[in-house]
Amino acid sequence: MLSPDETCLIGKWLVHGDGIVADDICVRIGVLVSEQLAQLAQTSDGWSKLFRDPADGRLWEHSYPQAEMHGGGPPSLQCISSQAARAKYGVTA
Repeated sequence: MLSPDETCLIGKWLVHGDGIVADDICVRIGVLVSEQLAQLAQTSDGWSKLFRDPADGRLWEHSYPQAEMHGGGPPSLQCISSQAARAKYGVTA
C-alpha cells in the first residue's frame, strides 16, 4: 500500500555480480501496478500509464524516465494532479 505522505517512488538498477538486478523499490512498483492500483489510461507509445489508488483516489503515473537506458531504465511511480492527467491522458478524474 502507498502511504498518504508518499508522492514519488523511483526504482534503481543495481550491479550484482555480472548482472543487473532491480532494487526493492522497482519490485514494490511492480506489485503496486499489478495488484493494488487500477489502470485508467496509457500513452499511445505505451511507455507511461495512469493509475488510480482505490484507497484514496490519488492518481499515479507509472513511467520509465531514463529513456537512454535499455528498456527505458528502472520504473518510477509518481503522484500527479487531475489537471496533469487530463492534459497527458485525456482523462477527467
